[in-house]
Amino acid sequence: MSRAETTDPAAPEAAPVRGAASSSTPTGRPSPLWSLGLFRSELALTFRRWRTRALLGVLVAVPVLVGVAVKIETSDGSGTGGGGPAFLAQITNNGLFLVFTALAATLPFFLPMAVGVVAGDALAGEANAGTLRYLLVAPAGRTRLLLTKYATVLAFCLAATLAVALSALAVGALLFPLGELTTISGTRISFGDGLVRALLIALVVAASLIGVAALGLFVSTLTNSGIAAMATTVGLLITVQILDQIPQLHAIQPYLLSHYWLSFADLMRDPVYWDDLLHNLGLQALYGAVFGSAAWARFTAKDITA
Repeated sequence: MSRAETTDPAAPEAAPVRGAASSSTPTGRPSPLWSLGLFRSELALTFRRWRTRALLGVLVAVPVLVGVAVKIETSDGSGTGGGGPAFLAQITNNGLFLVFTALAATLPFFLPMAVGVVAGDALAGEANAGTLRYLLVAPAGRTRLLLTKYATVLAFCLAATLAVALSALAVGALLFPLGELTTISGTRISFGDGLVRALLIALVVAASLIGVAALGLFVSTLTNSGIAAMATTVGLLITVQILDQIPQLHAIQPYLLSHYWLSFADLMRDPVYWDDLLHNLGLQALYGAVFGSAAWARFTAKDITA
């Protein structure tokens, strides 16, 4: 009997798998080109979603609102006052400070919330849509799919942070003067040096979200509901930041993932203070390893029914 005759004509046709072309080598091992294709597909899918675009739009709007508010306030002659995010008072002297202010304003809530939404939906959203099991048809297996999802979330962390920084730089250049700037230590640095430090700060802020990405991915493996995963991740982040503000819990606060988030301000010192920066990066790596391992253990043992 021929192969064509043994095929059941009533059997449902399998759904196409993203990045499945040339998915394996002649030896049966997953092709690196397939992995790259899957990653590009995940990136395109993530950034095509209206939810992702809306989150980026909100993040881009924050520096605009801050810059316009400072411009209006200074035009009235009332000054910027002593409150608000770090570097706020220096914006009128140099628009580059709007980059630092915008990152300081978005890091405690807006950036983690956006990353938590994307990470929480990474696997739970696929399960809810019924596409997760079709992704697992490809020979890469669950581990490579999980790594691809995590890499996509990390790419969003970088894109979201750069969106805030670039928006703030454009608004700052439009509304305020640019030039040499004064560091927290009181020394003067050139505008070019300030741009380099702004880029380093943006990269540090993006790295500060590594733990959030891993936490959201782990939560995403626990449920088949994307909305539940997103809400749980954001709720946990809010809880952690509340705990970080209670004085009686000072003993555990250095171990909370948000405790050193604002240490990026030390990059605006001369010389740079590295202690808190290194503590922050080390803590993010630890959270990434712990929750990444937990996500792998859960996902590789999970019964995929959707």
